[in-house]
Amino acid sequence: MTETIVVTLDQLRRAHPGGIGTYARGLVSGLLELRASDEFDASLIGLAPAPPRRPDPLDELGIDVATVSTGVDLTTRLWRYVASGVSADASVVHATSLAGPFRGGRRDAVHSVAVQDLLWRDHPELTTRRGARFHERRIAHAKSCADVRVIVTSRGVGERLVADGFDAERVFVVRLGVDRELSADAAAQSRAALQRLGASGVEPFAYTLAVGTVQPRKNITRLASAHAEARRRQPGIGPLLIAGARGWGEVDTAGATVLGEVDQRNLAGLIAGCRVMAYVPIAEGWGLPPIEALAAGRPVVASAVPSVEGNAEVFVVDPLDVDAIAAGLVAAGDTVDSDEARSHRRASVSELTWANSARDHLAAWR
Repeated sequence: MTETIVVTLDQLRRAHPGGIGTYARGLVSGLLELRASDEFDASLIGLAPAPPRRPDPLDELGIDVATVSTGVDLTTRLWRYVASGVSADASVVHATSLAGPFRGGRRDAVHSVAVQDLLWRDHPELTTRRGARFHERRIAHAKSCADVRVIVTSRGVGERLVADGFDAERVFVVRLGVDRELSADAAAQSRAALQRLGASGVEPFAYTLAVGTVQPRKNITRLASAHAEARRRQPGIGPLLIAGARGWGEVDTAGATVLGEVDQRNLAGLIAGCRVMAYVPIAEGWGLPPIEALAAGRPVVASAVPSVEGNAEVFVVDPLDVDAIAAGLVAAGDTVDSDEARSHRRASVSELTWANSARDHLAAWR
């Protein structure tokens, strides 16, 4: 019998796909890579609500997509109860977020859901009340579905779910990956992105880059204050550019240039040519931007997010201490940026590929 893997891609049809969108896109690319190398043989189908806009970002993924007739919000509500859009012959149904669905497919189908973090519990002040209620209800529903496997991106989240009542045999830790395509000439790639985004007067390797939705949890206000002080001490870190859409909540970005939501090609260029990547959220489930910067050979200042745990190439700082962030930015700006140093940074994240992430998922589904 032909195997069919269904992966939800609803986040990619939202206005701001965020980290879950990056994860969903990366997982698909990793699965396609493994299938092309004959590591597994199965049909791969994306599942998503009706597209709200054109061009549709799912068109570029290279897989068949089953579209639910309802929009994103209604589909999310329905998936709590029914497996709308899931083909009857699906052997694996993977929900890339707690939106679901949690059932569907063949009678013997494997069902799994990705739980990226528990931040709505850890920092309710940084989460909307509506968002916290949604996640709490869905995590309780996932726990009640004894046959649903839970995929997490950090061991700490997995241990907390087990302590919360999930059977340990249901919880699987996976790696995430990096999907930036870098040209041989990072300076040219960066310069082209800066020009397309209208960042006039900014030169490659002469700016600090922050990536993420502009919302309180991303700690942009403290970062902007710290950057202003650090730049006085180390002018080489250049201006602070923020690549991310405006989110909810009050965030003071004074002194920084907010570029808004940036597409994949331009983001790759910005990362390739930054002097320093600054990523200091108050809390994060994983943290993709720092490892993307390391894969590009760039210096990184980050708070202690799971993706950089134990990575000696990262300047780790306390996100609540503006002086500490400033000191980290100065140190990163002072660091040697030689071919050898860039090679060490790349090597530190060499195992974090979407192919390896796909391998981890396949192991969880077997």
